Amino acid sequence: MSDLACDVLIIGAGPAGLAAARAAAESGQSVLVLDDNLHPGGQIWRDGPNVALPVLAQQYRQAVEALSHVTLLNGVKIVAQCGPHKILYEDAEGSGVVDYQALILCCGARELLLPFPGWTLPGVTGAGGLQAQIKQGLVIKGERVAIAGSGPLLLAVAASVVKAGGEVVILAEQAPAARLASFASGLWRWPAKLRQSFSLFNRHYRPDSYVLEALGEQRLTTIRVKKGGSAVTLNCDRLACGFGLVANIELAMLLGCHIQNDAVAVDSRQQTSQSHIYAAGECTGIGGSELALAEGAMAGYAATGNRKQVLALMGQRDKWRRFADAVARTFTLNLALKALATPETLLCRCEDVPLGQLNGLPDWTTAKLSSRCGMGACQGKICATAARHLLDWPRPAPRIPLTPARVETLARLGRER
Repeated sequence: MSDLACDVLIIGAGPAGLAAARAAAESGQSVLVLDDNLHPGGQIWRDGPNVALPVLAQQYRQAVEALSHVTLLNGVKIVAQCGPHKILYEDAEGSGVVDYQALILCCGARELLLPFPGWTLPGVTGAGGLQAQIKQGLVIKGERVAIAGSGPLLLAVAASVVKAGGEVVILAEQAPAARLASFASGLWRWPAKLRQSFSLFNRHYRPDSYVLEALGEQRLTTIRVKKGGSAVTLNCDRLACGFGLVANIELAMLLGCHIQNDAVAVDSRQQTSQSHIYAAGECTGIGGSELALAEGAMAGYAATGNRKQVLALMGQRDKWRRFADAVARTFTLNLALKALATPETLLCRCEDVPLGQLNGLPDWTTAKLSSRCGMGACQGKICATAARHLLDWPRPAPRIPLTPARVETLARLGRER
C-alpha cells in the first residue's frame, strides 16, 4: 500500500460515513473513506450472500461509488495516529499513512456482551453476531434459537432468524413491560418506527425476562430463563445475546477528543473538541441509522464549510435524537444482570480469565498487569467493556496500536512518530 493525502478523511463506511462522504463531496474536495469491513454499509447495512440490501443502502453506495473525487478503501484497520493530521492504517497487503486536513469519525458501535454461566459454550453468540453470520450464509434452517438481552436489535435479529428458516423459541427482553408500553405509546411521534414495529412483531417476545445460565456438555442444549417472577428451562440449539451497543470511542480518545456519556462529544455542527475533527453516527451516541444519516451529512457539510446545509439538517437530526433518548430510557439495563456471573464465570474468553480473578481490583490496567485479561484477539473490546459495566471501573485509556498489527507496520509507526 502507498501513502495517501486527502482534504477530508472519513473513518467508517456505515450510514454515517456514507452520508458524510456524499455531503463532503459536494464541495469538490478530495475525500477518502477507510472502513474495516469488506463492503461498505457498516453493521446495519452489512452486505453478504444472504442479504437483500435496503433500497436506501443501495442508493447511498451507488452515489458514493459514482463520485470521482471520493476514494473508498475496504478491509482497512486503523493502527495509530502518527503525527499531526496523520493516520497509520493497515490492510491484508501492507500499511500506509494518510495525510488529511479534516477528519470525520464514523466509527460506529459494538455489542455489549455481559457474562453469565455458560456464555462461552459453542452455540452462544452475540445477537448482532448471529445476524452477521446469517447474512454471510450461516444455515440455521430448522434450528431452535433463543434471543435475549435488550433493545430493538433483538427484534431485527429475530426477523433474520425466521427469514432464514430458524425457529425462535423465546425473545427475552430484560426491560419491564411498563416501560415498553410507555415507549410503544409514544411511537406515533416517529411514524416510520411505528410501522417498523408492526413488521418486526414476534409472538415469543417476553418482557422482564433474561437468561440465567446456558447449559450443555460439548455445546449449548438448554437455557434457564427468568420470566417475570419465575424461572423456566428451554431447549435450544443457539442462543443470541446482546445487551445494547457501546460506542467505539478509542480512536477519538487517542486523538484527544472530549468524551461525554461514553460517546464522542460534539457541538451543534458535529465538531469535536479538536477543531479539525468531526464525528457522527453511533460513536457520538447510540441512535440508529436515521440519526446516523443526518449526523453524517451534517459532519460532511461542516468539515467542508457548507454552513447553510448544516443548518438545514438540524431539525431532522434533533427529531431522531429525541427518538434515541426515548430508546435509551426504555432499555436501561436491570442491575440484576450484574449479578449473573459467578466467580468461576470467564470474563475474558480469549485468555480464560475468570471474573473471580479480577474481583477487588481497582481498574483495567491493574487487571491486565495481574492476569492475561484483554491480551487476546479482541484486545479487550469485549472483556474490558463488560468489566467496566460489572465492576464499575473507570474507562481505560486506549493504547497504541489500536488493533493487532504486523511487525513491519509497527516498525513504520516508530519511524513516522
